[in-house]
Amino acid sequence: MLSRYLKMALVLGLLSAIGPFAIDMYLPALPDIGRSLGAEVGAVQLTLTAFFLSIGLGQLLYGPVSDMVGRKPPLYAGLALFTLASIGCALATDIHTLVALRFLQGLGAAAGMAIPRAIVRDLHTGAEAARLMSLLMLVFSVSPILAPLAGSGVIALTGWRGVFWVVALAAVAGMLLVRGALAETRSEADRVDSSLGSALRGYGVLLRDRHFLGLVFIGAFAMAGFFVYLAGSPFVLINHYGLSPTQYSLAFGLNAAAFIGSAQFTGPLGRRFGLVPLAKWAVTACGLVMASLLAYYLVGGDQLLVLVSLYFVASAFMGMVIPTVSVLALDAHGAIAGTASALMGTLQMLCGAAAMGVVGLFANGRPLPMVAGMACGALTALALTWITLRHRPHATPVQRVRG
Repeated sequence: MLSRYLKMALVLGLLSAIGPFAIDMYLPALPDIGRSLGAEVGAVQLTLTAFFLSIGLGQLLYGPVSDMVGRKPPLYAGLALFTLASIGCALATDIHTLVALRFLQGLGAAAGMAIPRAIVRDLHTGAEAARLMSLLMLVFSVSPILAPLAGSGVIALTGWRGVFWVVALAAVAGMLLVRGALAETRSEADRVDSSLGSALRGYGVLLRDRHFLGLVFIGAFAMAGFFVYLAGSPFVLINHYGLSPTQYSLAFGLNAAAFIGSAQFTGPLGRRFGLVPLAKWAVTACGLVMASLLAYYLVGGDQLLVLVSLYFVASAFMGMVIPTVSVLALDAHGAIAGTASALMGTLQMLCGAAAMGVVGLFANGRPLPMVAGMACGALTALALTWITLRHRPHATPVQRVRG
């Protein structure tokens, strides 16, 4: 049983990680990209914002299509688009072209974000889904550890353009993985009632489901704080605190390690205490830690060790939040799992992109604007948790296993 879980988590995690790999791997090069293309900090950060916008919007398409035609064909299409756009990014000669191609790259990466979550819901619900989702997050979260380090090595050897050649090869490997290691989990019978009209009706049902939206936005605002860190940390840690690209990669990877480690407790803790109590506890702890970090900078603190240490703790709690609220959100919508997963991914990515855009208006290369954005995300997630889950103190989804 364990080997079956691990195999599925490995395949889905690797597919999910291709898009984030295209983000994390080139983070150490953001200052170099600005110098190479003659672009300001805000313009370079726009390459991240464009990617997050498209990876969010694209999921609205891939989710319903995967309900209609199966999970595998949209994965092939998305990975192919990602490959072509990555090659274009490697050849870009100005920042405007790079932003446009990053938008197309995000559209391709959206397939790997929406469809693996739907596959998890095809197979399991409740604590078993949380177990598989946490294993998927284990593989997925290796990207923030390895990608910046790999990016630093590639950049040192080939410059920032080499990063995009590497992620193009990763997408080709992903297509081979889909072909050889992933079985179709959306049966012909399940596809019969799926159509564009049913997808639109499904979105209508989901957008009227306040509990679903509440859970989605808990995850969205928790992740928004991370996206703000993603966009701002290269400039803060490298330019303000003087880290080298390799040192930055290690610092960035430390937070990912905290996320990975804590995510593995989601399944056991969910079975013992229930997913709802776990979500409440983890979001509350994350919010308190981020409030403490913001208070430190507001009173004039400016030590890198404090930033890295407190965000390490916050990342650990976030590792319990994201898989838990994802499972809770999808649990009641198995018949339209692809559509539900797509809407969840879209809203979360758009929320993250909006947060990056707003904080980018105040970015000055110093820590305070970034930390304020991170803390606002965590505290908003905390408020939404107690609004959404206040009447469900002990609810635990019923476990069901398919196939």
